[in-house]
Amino acid sequence: MDRIYFITHTNEKYSYIESAKLALDNGIRLIQLRMKHSPIEQIKQTAYELLEECSKYKACLIMNDNADLASSLGFDGVHIGQNDENIKSVKTKIKDNQIVGLTCNNFEQIQQAKELSADYVGLGPFRFTQTKEKLSPILGIQGYKDIMQQCRQMDIELPIYAIGGIRLEDVNQIVETGVYGIAISSLILEASNPQNTIKELFQRIKDSAK
Repeated sequence: MDRIYFITHTNEKYSYIESAKLALDNGIRLIQLRMKHSPIEQIKQTAYELLEECSKYKACLIMNDNADLASSLGFDGVHIGQNDENIKSVKTKIKDNQIVGLTCNNFEQIQQAKELSADYVGLGPFRFTQTKEKLSPILGIQGYKDIMQQCRQMDIELPIYAIGGIRLEDVNQIVETGVYGIAISSLILEASNPQNTIKELFQRIKDSAK
């Protein structure tokens, strides 16, 4: 899996598709379609278009929450939260070659993710973010250090993505905790120069990854 994980979002400048295209055009190859509270027909229409775009770039496309839709439309996987459908149920709905990611906020949830054969974890939030509703407790850099140390002690080697209000200046110290990658959205959609921001993000991850 790629080390940069882009989660679609909208603002005054970008639609869901435009935000994903921005990421794809600048080298990001792991995309999550996240359209909370959108009508199902709008999600389907966006999904069809985004599947075509991701196919052009040979990018991995993950559906947020909806395992049935991920399976029927041929997504590469589905991402679920702690309050969504459980992993066991999700795995009965998707195909063998589709992956499942789980949002976690602490070490115990990561342990459970490992036991339930999740393919990766989104660990956060790093700091407050308006992109996600009902935030779990903020972890901060010390939270990541503590959790990643526990993972090493217990030989848990799941790909773990840091997520939640991450800025460029945070990337080096976050990656140095041992996380696999960085999940982003607003970082590039609110940047004055998204292309340079993505380029810098790639470089910082490369420089800091162990």
